[in-house]
Amino acid sequence: MAVTQLAVRAAESPPTASRRAPPSPTRGRGVFWRAVVARLGVTTWVVPILLLLVWEALSASGIVPQRKLPSPHSVAVAFWQLTRSGELPRDVFVSTLRAATGFAIGGGLGFAFGLAAGVSRLAENLFDGTLQMLRMVPHLALIPLIIVWFGIGESAKVFLVAVGVFFPIYYNTYHGIRTIDAGLLEMARIQGLKGFDLFWQVIFPGALPSIMVGARYGLGIMWLTLIVAETIAGNSGIGFMTMNAREFMQTNVVLLGILLYAALGKLIDMAARRIEKGALAWHPSFAQA
Repeated sequence: MAVTQLAVRAAESPPTASRRAPPSPTRGRGVFWRAVVARLGVTTWVVPILLLLVWEALSASGIVPQRKLPSPHSVAVAFWQLTRSGELPRDVFVSTLRAATGFAIGGGLGFAFGLAAGVSRLAENLFDGTLQMLRMVPHLALIPLIIVWFGIGESAKVFLVAVGVFFPIYYNTYHGIRTIDAGLLEMARIQGLKGFDLFWQVIFPGALPSIMVGARYGLGIMWLTLIVAETIAGNSGIGFMTMNAREFMQTNVVLLGILLYAALGKLIDMAARRIEKGALAWHPSFAQA
């Protein structure tokens, strides 16, 4: 009897969905702005901005002496002055061009060798052992030898960046290809895929997550290498600007150069992540990212 009464009451009561209040316009706006914030990557800048605010507060209160660590306001003034004079845009362009050229050369060669070693046992036996030995040598230790080979011109800096970028992309490309599921490859061959079709539809997509990891890691090595190359030997670029400022005790300009490297690295990493999301939209780990 009690069960029957409960059933009747459940039948007489309106569905739960019908008693729900209509969506609030405020909630809709909140969802919209959260989507905008996520799309623009605003949250990734929260911590850097907070650090700048704390830095400014410590400088204004005198806790951090200006002669040791100039305030963000002083760095901003240096930024404006160097921008108006045209010196800063020129140095940023030169450094970016060097970094991009070295990355293109080193990354292209790293991908080519990684691809060859990944798909061919013969290429693996010929190249991988030697490249693994060379990978253990710090590429920055080659600076004296590179100066002997190329001098202190553009070729030396581009070559050093290319060497630094080569190994992360080579290793991750090679590793990505070799870790593809053997069963998946066998199934593709049963379906009649071979040669370029097998590579383009199965091997390359399967290795792409690992390749993108190598590319992002290579971008970090790219900036690290460029900083060292420009500060040791150069007559232009952000590194040269900071070293020249050091000679005249312009600490705010030195900090400006450091912040420029950090900001450029952040922007490039954000661009790489955006490309990664687009290229791996089919991947379960990135579909909801």
